[in-house]
Amino acid sequence: MTVLECLCKECGHGDGSDDKRDVLRLSTRLHYTDRLAILSENLIHQLRSGDLRALTRAISTVENHAPGSIELLKELFPHTGRARTMGLTGAPGAGKSTLVDQLAKHYRSEDRSIGIVAVDPTSPYTGGAILGDRIRMQQHFSDPGIYIRSMATRGSLGGLARTTAAVAMVLDASGRDIVMIETVGVGQDEVDIVRVADITVVILVPGMGDDVQSIKAGIMEIADIFVINKSDHEGAERVEREIRALQSLATRSDNWTPPVVKTVATEGAGIQELAGSIREYERYIQKEGVLLRRRSRNWETRLLEMLRDTLLEKARAAVSDGDLSRLAAEIAEHKRDPYSVIEGIVGKLNS
Repeated sequence: MTVLECLCKECGHGDGSDDKRDVLRLSTRLHYTDRLAILSENLIHQLRSGDLRALTRAISTVENHAPGSIELLKELFPHTGRARTMGLTGAPGAGKSTLVDQLAKHYRSEDRSIGIVAVDPTSPYTGGAILGDRIRMQQHFSDPGIYIRSMATRGSLGGLARTTAAVAMVLDASGRDIVMIETVGVGQDEVDIVRVADITVVILVPGMGDDVQSIKAGIMEIADIFVINKSDHEGAERVEREIRALQSLATRSDNWTPPVVKTVATEGAGIQELAGSIREYERYIQKEGVLLRRRSRNWETRLLEMLRDTLLEKARAAVSDGDLSRLAAEIAEHKRDPYSVIEGIVGKLNS
């Protein structure tokens, strides 16, 4: 029996749905962690029931590392794994937002629920997302089947914010059929999206010319599907030829050849074809066992990242700002070497 059910039994309400005030009154008698469990359980129930305010609150809790965020993610994790996570990435100005908007419209016509995470540059003044979801995809705001969340990178590199994967997991747990992650405009080596998404769509535009060759060792290698957006512009055929030329040089480990889809997102042209290519790749990764292998590989990387972040937080807590400044000054003056300093900090953690 859960803590909430125990409280409800004491209140005389078997299902806990009749009188929340009694539950909250009794919760004040409990230890802080027990009260946190009650609030988390209630939040999860609301989130799973489709409450958009609960979803917003849960995402904010996770994004801001608020107290209870880890406990919340622990409770949500068993409800994840059903949504198809899709990453859309490409250079600035490639039309990612418009393409996401058109894909969302297409999937809603199929009665599929959508969660969109739009990663934007960070404002140097407020620390928030510069573009923000209030000016993005406004036509969808009245549709409860689409939830849009803008996230600021907050200095994180790789095209994503640090908590993007966790926010996508919250959307998955809320019952969304599809979670689309639009990265901030990325360059050659900013390929973090491949560690989060089940399907990665790389968006290119005419005019890149030989630049396609120059980025072949980076973002070009992560694409499950290529999109040439703004294909009504001159040079679209050339971009396609260069992609095909690159594909002829190497075979992917999963033996999949990424299709090349031409779109004009502002007019909705090519969206049906893109959705068809995505559907084809979904069938392929399910049939060949690629999805499970990819998710296992992604979790291996993310576990290392989580371990690194947790150890860094503990190490940072063990060294005060004053000690850090003093140690840095001693190193700068060559009174101490940095390697011994790090060994000392690690030794303090071990003790």
